[in-house]
Amino acid sequence: MEYKDAKEKFISTWGSLGSLWGINKAMAQIQALLFISTKPLSMEDIMEDLKISRGNTSMNLRQLMDWGIVTKELIPGERKEYFTTEKNVQELARTVAKERSRREIKPVIKILKEVSSIKDDNTKKTRELIKQTKALHDLAETADTMMNKLVSQEQTWITKSILKFIK
Repeated sequence: MEYKDAKEKFISTWGSLGSLWGINKAMAQIQALLFISTKPLSMEDIMEDLKISRGNTSMNLRQLMDWGIVTKELIPGERKEYFTTEKNVQELARTVAKERSRREIKPVIKILKEVSSIKDDNTKKTRELIKQTKALHDLAETADTMMNKLVSQEQTWITKSILKFIK
């Protein structure tokens, strides 16, 4: 396989996987392109390479910056804005995990805590609602805590072993 084919296949596959970590296909493809780029890319470079519109590129770059995955880089003497992404895979995973926790898991934990804290009127259905939502709350909170601890750790032999075990 030649470089061009491998590059296109990687970007396409990464784009498809984007939904697994909570972003759309174009966002993931932009991040993939930046991830394998040897230098920061301008919006025009990204548009040309991925064959996507200026609006789509701009909107998705903004969202990637909001996630903390993509940053602007100033190049002396250039008027264009250039973009780059985290190149360290573990650091990228940490950023994604923290952002998903903040955007998705923590709001659910808050709602489950609220629902499981309703006044118990001693009816069977209320007790069941409280019991089940409290169990879900505890599970979600434990999983979120474990994930945050795992991704905040440096890659030691212990975390590598745990990651292998999880896989």
